[in-house]
Order: sequence, then structure tokens, then C-alpha cells
Amino acid sequence: MEQPSYYTSQKQKLLKNLDELAVLLHSELDARHGKEKAIEIHQDTLAEYEKLIPQLPYVGGDTNPLTSNLVEAAYGLALYRALQKHGGTLEEAGELAHLGIERRLSRIPAFIRHLIGKIRYSPRYVRKMKQRAQTSQQRRYPGDWVFEVIDGDNQSFDVGIDYTECGIDKFMRSQGAEELTPYLCNTDYMLFRGLGMELIRTKTLAWGCDRCDFRIKKKGSMPPTWPPRFVERTCGQNNRER
Repeated sequence: MEQPSYYTSQKQKLLKNLDELAVLLHSELDARHGKEKAIEIHQDTLAEYEKLIPQLPYVGGDTNPLTSNLVEAAYGLALYRALQKHGGTLEEAGELAHLGIERRLSRIPAFIRHLIGKIRYSPRYVRKMKQRAQTSQQRRYPGDWVFEVIDGDNQSFDVGIDYTECGIDKFMRSQGAEELTPYLCNTDYMLFRGLGMELIRTKTLAWGCDRCDFRIKKKGSMPPTWPPRFVERTCGQNNRER
């Protein structure tokens, strides 16, 4: 059952969270656009996000851990639209979205981040994730993710997730902003790097592939994640050539 009030009832909290995230980007916006325009971009980002809140698709609310991913993606879209009004580019929006999340992560001590990673991909958590994967196949919410969990071999990867439908990809397409999605996908690498883990991926739905093939190593190292390498782009190019 849809719950259209789920996001709107939390509007003030969501706007406050975005405001705190946007503050982390003030120095870059000041340097690139000047102080006055930076303030305008900040205000426009909040205004754009406020318009997006009632448009966010309900995918289970607090019962679905991926709801927060959708909220974060809407932050990125609001920033992108605000920047466009002031001559900003797609690449700049992608970089600032990446930088904001990176700075927020850096506020959490590394040992706590690594502990979170261990808990999130513990055997118990993976079992719950498999249950959610089975439930996702029912497609109860049109805007939700659909996925399956792949058992790893503990060598090339420890756990895998194949997303055949992505809530962020669907939402961005509905907003006519699918060009931003690959940049949001790129933040996945930075998030896993922050957890002390390694993400390997060769496909994403954002590049026109048939799935997003996450392969996760619980212990690993990753190179800096900006600028993006977009290794998944090859899959999409191959699909378009067929």
C-alpha cells in the first residue's frame, strides 16, 4: 500500500539533513561561483529538494534499508538542478555530490566505519539480505529495487548482489535526469572504500546494462574514486551496438 505522506511528514528533517550536507560544500562553491552565488545555489538546492520530496516513490519506508539511498539520490538531483540554474555542469554536480558524501563519511572514525562494514556483510546480515531479495521479486512497489544475492567463493569476492531493477535509476529517468545517475553510482565505490572494503563492478543499469553486478570483498583496498573511471560504460556501449 502506498504511503504518500511518508516523505512529506519528514520534510523538515530531510531539509535539515540536506542543509548540513550542503554546508560541507561551501568552500568549493565560494571558490567556483563567488560567495553571493554560492549562497543562491545553496538556497536553490533546498528549494529544488523541497519540490522533490512529495515525488519520491514509496518503497517500504523504514522497513527498506534502500529508502535512504533514494533520499540521498534526490539530494544529488536537487544540487544538479540548482547548479544548472547558475551555469554549473553535470560533471561539477557529480563531483560535489561525491565530495559531500566523502566529507560526511570522514567525520566518522575509520575504525567505526570498518566495524559498520563488518556488521553489514556479516553472515547474519547476508541472510536477511537474501530474504529481502526474495521479497523484492514480488515487485510490491514499482519504484523499488529488484535483486538477488550471490554467494561468493571467498577468493574473487565474498558476497555479490545483482540488481535487475534500481530505484535510483527509475527515479532519475522519471525526472528526466538519467545523465546524472552514473555519477551517483560512482559514489558506491567511495562508500565501500570508506568501509574498508572493495567493490568490483562491470555493469550498471545506468549505462544500459542488464543489471548492476556488485561483487564485494570484505577486506580490500581501492584507488581514489574521483575522477570516475566509469568502467561499466563498456557494457552499455556494447549493448547499444547490438
